[in-house]
Amino acid sequence: MFDGGFMNQQFAFGGEEGKDKYDEQIIYRSSLQNFLIDTGDEVILVDTGFKTGFAAPTKKLGAPLYMGEKVADYIDAFSATGYKPEQVTKILITHKHPDHTAALEYFPNAKVYISPEDADAMKLEGNNIIRAQYGKSFKNFPNAQQVADGIWFIEAKGHTKGNSIIIAENDDLYYMFHGDVTYCDAALKANKLSIVFEDKDAARQTLDRVRQFIKDNPTVYLSTHCPEGYENLEMKRVMKL
Repeated sequence: MFDGGFMNQQFAFGGEEGKDKYDEQIIYRSSLQNFLIDTGDEVILVDTGFKTGFAAPTKKLGAPLYMGEKVADYIDAFSATGYKPEQVTKILITHKHPDHTAALEYFPNAKVYISPEDADAMKLEGNNIIRAQYGKSFKNFPNAQQVADGIWFIEAKGHTKGNSIIIAENDDLYYMFHGDVTYCDAALKANKLSIVFEDKDAARQTLDRVRQFIKDNPTVYLSTHCPEGYENLEMKRVMKL
């Protein structure tokens, strides 16, 4: 939905040691995209973007984050995939922030899976809202729920109090849709938290688990806010730490 943006190192790396430990003039690429999974039986979205007509902040010298130039409104970007909104059966929400949830209203037949904490924070109600029930573990993640064959909704607190990730298994690869566990792949590789979190200790525990999972399993890391997200998917590029 947006591309050609940037974030600075202070924003992407400074969550634990503080922004002053990092260089505001070192920048990483930024973008905005969400993901669609077609299982053959279901059309499943991971997050939704902003509502149609959303105008991102303009480029500004010294800004910690610039989302980029608009490529398309969310529903236009969705339609370009060849699907119709009424075909979507499930939406899996990584967390409550509007760049991940604002377009929920466009999908009339979808059940929305979200953590109880973030559902409450958003005051979501209705028969289509499914608060996650973590009855199983998945690999090294202790709290998970299987929401479709080979697709797991996983507790990953920190960025928000109800933050979640989604992992899909296909052709011996694990596709990790992590929302904002990191804002860029460089932060994952450097083992750094961004400055945006509601629970720093939980965010650290989540990043540790994410990195351990990637070390133990062939994982394609799918970011929302950097173009490596869609590039990794296109190339089925396995993350190396």
